[in-house]
Order: sequence, then C-alpha cells, then structure tokens
Amino acid sequence: MLVKTYGSAISGIKAIVVTIEVNIDRGIQFFLVGLPDSAVKESQQRIESALINNGLKYPKRKITINMAPADIRKEGSSYDLPIAIAILAASEQVSTENLDRYIIMGELSLDGSLNPIRGALPIAVMALQDGFKGVIIPRANAMEAAVVEGIEVYGVDTINDVINFLNGGSLDPVTLKDSTPESDDMYDFDFADVKGQENIKRALEIAAAGSHNVILIGPPGSGKTMLAKRLPSILPVMTLQEALETTKIHSVVGLLGNGVSLLRTRPFRSPHHTTSYVGLVGGGTYPQPGEISLAHNGVLFLDELPEFKRNVLEVLRQPMEDRVVNIARAKQTVEFPANFMLVAAMNPCPCGYYNHPTQECVCQPGAVEKYLNRISGPLLDRIDLHIEVVPVPFEDLANKQPGEKSIEIRKRVMAAREIQSQRFIDMPNVHGNAQMSTKMIQKYCILDDGSNTLLKKAMEQLNLSARAYDRILKVSRTIADLDGSNNIKREHVAEAIQYRSLDRENWGK
Repeated sequence: MLVKTYGSAISGIKAIVVTIEVNIDRGIQFFLVGLPDSAVKESQQRIESALINNGLKYPKRKITINMAPADIRKEGSSYDLPIAIAILAASEQVSTENLDRYIIMGELSLDGSLNPIRGALPIAVMALQDGFKGVIIPRANAMEAAVVEGIEVYGVDTINDVINFLNGGSLDPVTLKDSTPESDDMYDFDFADVKGQENIKRALEIAAAGSHNVILIGPPGSGKTMLAKRLPSILPVMTLQEALETTKIHSVVGLLGNGVSLLRTRPFRSPHHTTSYVGLVGGGTYPQPGEISLAHNGVLFLDELPEFKRNVLEVLRQPMEDRVVNIARAKQTVEFPANFMLVAAMNPCPCGYYNHPTQECVCQPGAVEKYLNRISGPLLDRIDLHIEVVPVPFEDLANKQPGEKSIEIRKRVMAAREIQSQRFIDMPNVHGNAQMSTKMIQKYCILDDGSNTLLKKAMEQLNLSARAYDRILKVSRTIADLDGSNNIKREHVAEAIQYRSLDRENWGK
C-alpha cells in the first residue's frame, strides 16, 4: 500500500515541503531514498523501537521510502515522526483521511516520546503559504510555531498522541496569548547602571538613533564592554515583522529555548576573537547562519577588534553594505539577512595605555601605528563613530545616584528614528541615516555657510582623511534629528567632528 505524508526541509531561513512516500510490499528489505543524510538513514532503528515499545506493529515486509523532491538534501532526525506515521498508515494502523492536511515533524525517542526540532517557525510559515490546515510538531516547539496566525498548531508529546488525533481523537491547537514583540522590562542591562561616561552614552545614543556603526577605543577597565552590552536597551522596540525575522534565524540554528514564541529583545551577539570567518558570516557544507545573521535587527559586538584575524574581519565588508549574506555552493545559493549594528572595542595599543591620563604606555616606537593597522581602511571606512573611552574618575564611581534610565534614552532615539522613517518612506531598504547613499547625503545633508566653514577648518587643522567627510555629514544629520531640527546647524557638525578620532592622520604616531 502506498501512503504519503508531508514534512519540511530548511533552506536558508525558509522551509520547503517534503513529500514522504512509503510503499509496503512483499519482501523484508528497507529502502530509504531521496538524498537523506546519516541522521535520516538512522531513523529506521529509532522508529522500529518506538513502535514496538508502544505496542504497535512494525511491518516485517519490504518498506520503500522516498523523500521528494529527491534532489534536495534531507538533514536531521526531525523526519522520524512523518516517516513513522507513513509506515503505520501504509500498514493500516493509522487512518489516511487527513494525512494530506498537515505538516508533521518530530524526532522520536526509543520510547515514542518526541524531542524538539529546529525551524518550527519557518515550517509553520511555509505550511500556511502552501495551504495546509495545520502542523503537528513536538510540544516544545508549539509556542514558536503558534506565532503564525491562520494555521492550526498541534503540540504533541508522544507518537501515540499523533496516532489518536489522526484516527479521529481530539487535540486542542496551541494558541499564543501574547504576541507583543517587546516590553520595557525585558532587558538585563540598563544605562542607569553606568557611572559617569556621559559623553560615551551620548555617542551611543547618536549611534542608536541613526543606526551607525561604532568603535570604542580605550584602556582596559574603562567600561567599553559594559557600555556595549547596554546598547540594545536603547534601540527602538522591534516591530512584529522584525521579531518574526529574528526568531526565524534563531529557530533554524536551534537557539530558541523550549516554549519560546518570539524573541522579544534585540539580539546581542559577541563572538570570541578566535572565531572563523565561517562562524562569523555563516556557511558550511549545508549553509547555516553565522554570527552576523544571528545579530540581525540587533547588535554585533566585536571585542578586542585587532585580535581578530584579518580575513575574518574582511568578510564583514559586503554584509555591512548590502545587509544580506549570500552563501554560494555548487548546488544552491542561500541568502541570510544581516541588518545589524556593528559595535567594536579595542585597546589603543598593545599594552593598552596609550593616551592614558595616569598610566604610561610602554609600547615600542611604531607599535601603536602597527597595532591600529591591523584594522583595514575599507572596514574602518564603514564605521561612522570613533569614540575614545577614558577611565571613570573615582568621584563618579562613588556617586550613589543612578544614571539616566535606558527607557528615557530610548524615547529620544525612537523620536529620531520616526523622523528618518518619514524621510526614507519611499526607500524601504534604508533603515537609518547611516545607510544613506552619496546622492541621499547631497539631498538631506545640506550645510549652511557657517557649518561648511567649520567642517573645512576641521578637515585642514585636524588632518582628517577624505573618508571622514561623508561620515561627519551622516552623523550630523542624526544629531540634528535628535535635536528635532530640520536643518543641520553648526553645533551639530561640531559634535560630529569629535567622533572621528582614528581618521586623524597623526593619531597613534
């Protein structure tokens, strides 16, 4: 008897339907075809044990299983459940009446219980788009899939639950009670905890308001990492669409906890400097998202930036411009979203104390310049704000008064972002002032005579490099937005000039 069930394969962060055809005939052999990997091939032993341990019959006949389309690689153990149900249906132990109405996925334990799977959210999205009535998945993944409206999601604990449901039993679909993308009390870190560093907090507020990339330069213990970890708390709350996109990526990688529906806070990813370029950008034989995609709609923090390998840092350049990662393989090309804010931190020199107010730098002549040259010009060109972080004075550390809360800063950031959303309303791919093209800079960053004169003097007297010009204009536009000003004023340009430390040609010499 020939029976079909339906599962799903993940390609990038999208899912596609996999038709599982099972035919039972005379003989005693077992054939599994359709480009399965080793984990899929091992399903025979798990399925046989699960059926026997639950009082079901495993057919001692010739079983042929085809997973279509046969030219797409099938990976993982999540096909155990649809294959097992198809075998039971083909041996007339399960009704075939509703098999074509559901996507079924789940990994079987030997006792018949179900383990969580990856990619439940994109699977539910695909099932809705392809006209299925619902999805049947492990209960641990049910809340994640229930985010998708318009489709029934059934969370099950054992294979017997699935059999009873398909044979006419009742099973209540999972409903999501609260789909609010984010709330104000979801953050572990708050700017109120930061003592002093008012100028650094101001710079990070500007970065958040315009989606600018940032590099923090300062000695050990000056608070670079502490400040960076609090940046997500002042970014605008994620929209439902952003939350869905971000959750999809984490779902595919399997980073969502059991029972989690949506990621409610913007991601903060901080890979170690020993990471490979594949770990950062994504890839592998069967492409998976890397750290920059896991930071989509959030922050990618690279601590000790010069310690990263040069080839690892260079892979950031294209995603920072295009906001997507394209991974090409012989048989497929996969696209992962990568709209992230880059926040980098570094010591000013190998010993860490160059320009320190009290400690003396002990580096050899030329060591500072050599250390900075580990960061390529093209990468530095994509970072708008260079912020010098100095140690916090004792008076500030001893101050018991809490600083300004993140929620107050976030209100100003969201007001500035709203101005930008209206400015770029016809350009959906532009998410902030930082992503303005040259033509857009010419249109939206017009300077009056006084501001233009100030910028010219700064370029000459501070020996600012040519690449600093556009960056100063972009940051000036963001500062004006925070100020609620339609025009860029002299004071906006003056503040923006402060944030180009590494572009000074004599810096580090």
